[in-house]
Amino acid sequence: MKVVSSGPAQVTAPQVEPFLLEVADVVNTTLDLETTLRRVAELVRKVIDYEIFAILLLNEQKQELYVRFQVGYPVEVADRTRLKVGQGVTGRAAQLRQPVLVNDVSQEDFYVDAVPNVCSELAIPLIVKNRVIGVIDIEAREKGYFTEEHERLLTLIASRMAVAIENARLYTRTTRQARTLLLLNEIARELTSILNLDELLKRVGELLSRIIDYQMFSVLLVDPSSEKLQHRFALRFQERLHLKHDIPIGRGLVGHAAKAKEAVLAGDVSKDPRYILLNPETRSELAVPLIYKEKVIGVLDLEHTRRGYFTEDHKRTLTTLAAQIAIAIENARLYEQIAKQEQRLERDLALAHELQFRLLPHARPKVPNLEVCAKFVPARAIGGDLYDFIHYSLSRLGIVIGDVSGKGAPAAIYAALVSGILRSHAPIEPGPAEMLSAVNLSLGERRIDGQFVSIIYAVWDDERRTLQVANSGLPRPIYCHDGKIEVIQATGLPLGLFDEADYDEFSFKAKAGDLFVFYSDGILDARNRDGRSFGSERVEEIVLGCQTQSADCVVNNIFKAVAEHTAGADPFDDQTVVAIRVKNSSGAATGTSKRK
Repeated sequence: MKVVSSGPAQVTAPQVEPFLLEVADVVNTTLDLETTLRRVAELVRKVIDYEIFAILLLNEQKQELYVRFQVGYPVEVADRTRLKVGQGVTGRAAQLRQPVLVNDVSQEDFYVDAVPNVCSELAIPLIVKNRVIGVIDIEAREKGYFTEEHERLLTLIASRMAVAIENARLYTRTTRQARTLLLLNEIARELTSILNLDELLKRVGELLSRIIDYQMFSVLLVDPSSEKLQHRFALRFQERLHLKHDIPIGRGLVGHAAKAKEAVLAGDVSKDPRYILLNPETRSELAVPLIYKEKVIGVLDLEHTRRGYFTEDHKRTLTTLAAQIAIAIENARLYEQIAKQEQRLERDLALAHELQFRLLPHARPKVPNLEVCAKFVPARAIGGDLYDFIHYSLSRLGIVIGDVSGKGAPAAIYAALVSGILRSHAPIEPGPAEMLSAVNLSLGERRIDGQFVSIIYAVWDDERRTLQVANSGLPRPIYCHDGKIEVIQATGLPLGLFDEADYDEFSFKAKAGDLFVFYSDGILDARNRDGRSFGSERVEEIVLGCQTQSADCVVNNIFKAVAEHTAGADPFDDQTVVAIRVKNSSGAATGTSKRK
């Protein structure tokens, strides 16, 4: 029987054809790279009983071979081995594009001693479409172990298996890219929903580990001066670190990435002059700038204890993800700024709310023959409605209710201005119409575009039990007496719009039980979910229903009815009601009214 290969394992001539069919089966039945490499090793063992075996693949960009599959290599040697094309037996096979058989490695100057006590070596290039993709390498501890028959048969195997390996590599790369793209899309969606910066960076570290098995991870952000990078978040072997040192822009790998606006990949940091020694364990590093609207806002930095760990694929993947991370970081920082501004605004509004209510009367005025009740509910934290009670001499009381145009802080400030003007004119004890004219003149001297105020001003004389009323644009007041409702036909132009305006003044002689009610637009305009306003008729019904009750009954029932009407809808406008009721019946009370 003719022997095709010698050594402990032999293939005879009748076995060659089924063997080649088995080779073809490997080529055609699997696209998994690990499975393909393992089956190649199994096939080779059928013709050569090896002890030391490796399949090295070529990194075309670096033109170096690295161990992708091995048998008999110490693990640390396999991980560390990098052979340039032309270096050693395997490198020479790749360079010459043909098998290299060495019977005694001690006689060859180009031999690289990777595994101890090796005496002979056979290397066969893997070639696909005239392109070297790797090398099959077998070593033995006996001189002259490999024969020309081994070389021919291994060359035959390599010519077939190169196609299988390349197909598996392409499939693996394509599958990995598709999986990476899906993962990147998932990560991007999740990151944009996290608005807390610390939580975001922690999640970035967790999600990134699903793509790249890093050992050290940190995020550095550009400080406000744009002169240095500050560590904002760091992990080392999945443990949180608090790093305080800053890195100037342009220094170190991360500083260079920030300055040049490009990713920096260092396969061996000890050979990169830009590297700053911060972690003695680091051997390889990948730094990618975070760029938002063409401005660098920070750097993502990955480190590993193994040289050459990070690849160009890692670099491309992280660069793609960095764009989404930069957007998420800016969103989170913007949210933090807004949250801080809102906190300050809330504190300011709370203070303004307190100040506004402190400007309102602290207590009801004590008038012997008059019961007084008032309530103010702003549409927002602060509002533009106001009410006040101003004591005149000789048992007279000025009663004010006002509504400033607009809402919120501007209206509240304008209302404070109006209150100050009212108080400044009070010492001369003007009548209602005179007071409105005086306030209008003062606001005209301080005119603010788009700002005006509507005011009802009334003066109650407790000895005479008379009420004088003037109106400058608020809803007409209600006078309830003798079991009926009378709407006081007092109208007028709002204050602060025109330099000169005249106001009518109405006078009433009241008796015990008479009721006067003043209110702002916010009561009438309160809308329910269907858009229907509360309206003046409802107010009149409530006032008539409380004609024998207290002033508190009127105010409380109006606000209760308005709340039920709006049924939880956001208030549209500030709401204010002032009610006064004559308390006793001493003296005559005609119930008539006069117009002045």
